[in-house]
Amino acid sequence: MKTFIKLFSNKEGEIERFLKQFYSDLDDTSENYHSLLEWEKSFENPIEMADMIGVFIDNIEDFKINMWVCFDKDILINVTEHNVDDLIRYMYERYPY
Repeated sequence: MKTFIKLFSNKEGEIERFLKQFYSDLDDTSENYHSLLEWEKSFENPIEMADMIGVFIDNIEDFKINMWVCFDKDILINVTEHNVDDLIRYMYERYPY
């Protein structure tokens, strides 16, 4: 199963602002990010999610976005300032490659 990150926002344009500020390799023609209120990205290697989680947490006060991660089918974990360290530690223990 692929792992993934989901971003949610009630504020139109907020996900676009976050993604464009930190991930300049996004293709503007493939999706209309401005109207996005939900965004999902899958990862073959779950450890790659750590970078995006770190950027999100470092900038959590600047964006009205919620981040959720999924490691197992139908189980989403909300990423917060309180659980991020344990979550990243868990990722490196579960997926040590």
